Amino acid sequence: EKGPPQMATVGARLAAATRAVAHRAPAWRSVLGARALSTPPTGAMAQPALASEERKPAPAAHTDASVAAMTDDAIFDALVSGKIKSHNLEKALGDRSRAVTLRRRLVELQAAMAGSAELAGSAIKGLPHSDFNSAAFYDAVDGSNCENVIGYLPLPVGVVGPMRVDGKDYMVPLATTEGALVASTNRGARAISMAGGARTVLTGDGMTRAPLLRMPSLEAAAELKAWVENPENFKLVAEAFSSTSRFGRLQSLVVSTAGRNAYLRFKCSTGDAMGMNMITKGVNAALAAVVERFPTARILSLSGNVCTDKKPSAINWVDGRGKSVTAEVVLSRDIVENTLKTTADALVELNTGKNLIGSAVAGSIGGFNAHAANIVSAVFLATGQDVAQNVESSMCLTLLEHDDDPANEGGIIASVTMPSIEVGTVGGGTSLSSQAACLDLLGLRGAAAEPLTPGSNASQLARIVAASVLAGELSLMAAHTTGDLLRAHMALNRKPAAGSAQPGVTGGGAAAA
Repeated sequence: EKGPPQMATVGARLAAATRAVAHRAPAWRSVLGARALSTPPTGAMAQPALASEERKPAPAAHTDASVAAMTDDAIFDALVSGKIKSHNLEKALGDRSRAVTLRRRLVELQAAMAGSAELAGSAIKGLPHSDFNSAAFYDAVDGSNCENVIGYLPLPVGVVGPMRVDGKDYMVPLATTEGALVASTNRGARAISMAGGARTVLTGDGMTRAPLLRMPSLEAAAELKAWVENPENFKLVAEAFSSTSRFGRLQSLVVSTAGRNAYLRFKCSTGDAMGMNMITKGVNAALAAVVERFPTARILSLSGNVCTDKKPSAINWVDGRGKSVTAEVVLSRDIVENTLKTTADALVELNTGKNLIGSAVAGSIGGFNAHAANIVSAVFLATGQDVAQNVESSMCLTLLEHDDDPANEGGIIASVTMPSIEVGTVGGGTSLSSQAACLDLLGLRGAAAEPLTPGSNASQLARIVAASVLAGELSLMAAHTTGDLLRAHMALNRKPAAGSAQPGVTGGGAAAA
């Protein structure tokens, strides 16, 4: 499975991006109908800047005093035309609630232009920003998400985009308390979209569970391994496994032994669910078939830590777990220098010294990146994933390489390879209204409907996670090369909490990366 083929040259990619922007810009009015202004905006909807030879002069900016006095419709007009930047609304208006309301209106437009207007409206309405229906929330949580409930934690949700992934634009929700993370990732997303978008490939898709069986002897453990891995016996085990689910299908079964212990690593497809409950039920049924053949085997645990779930492990790094995805973008010299404010030489040198050599010196397992966990955690929190699986889902190899194409001198090829992204669009926290709204924003809520194949939504979510990580890696690495990292955090991540005993202390996050 893969996205659109790579364009031959940077010039072709930029030209295609220009045509796409020109095609989409006039459509903004028909998307929202009555919610849009009665008169068209003075310019096309704000889009990422193009290469220097194609870049148009920026519209004249409004002063803060003039913005606060404008009507909401006039401000929305200016947002659409690019005269006012969305991220400047709080400062310009001096009214944070008003800023959030106007930004939601803009995001609804942007999401609708990328996909379905009805879905975009549903997503924005489903994500609370003022009043909160606590009774409905507690009803949804009871019996499925939490016990001994005493309240809830409001968590801010920012948005990145539009970011083009495999030929389609996405507004990506990030739930985080770390100032500068959304702004930084958005810069990387802008660079990606300017280059025509990220391309992704899905190289593996299978959730794993590895129960532990204790055998009466070394010989019995070896016999079990040989029996299970025989193709004919595998069919018998697979039939028992598949009897428990419409979507769970056993792909492989590998046995590792340690003394008299046998670890049976089941890998299966799970449709659009992340799949831990599904595979656990299947494994339980499959073990009954195994124990029938080996009655002296003792099942010590349905999980023997060879899965491996919520712990760093080489087996996930090498063999994969969940979705294995690589995302790539080719950036021109103009984008590197004018959007990321750095150079190809600086990025390549730093990536080698930091992400590759530095991580090797540290003995890292899957940590060959700058801060993949930041973006993975933020997307997971926003979309109702199991955030503890950030441990293995954030394993990532970031590569920043010189482009050998003579037409792209001074440009780079950037990629992230992530072998263990564990996500779903049904089940768990995805059923809660706010998290479901964030999935709606991506157009990926629930199980994939025909003509899509089962699992398509979860696979696309994994691709978006990888592309978002790529955006975050590009921006943070660029900031490291220029010294902008500390300045950004001092500006966006330093306001002390009321009553804080240490008002000058900030969180680590990207600053520590």
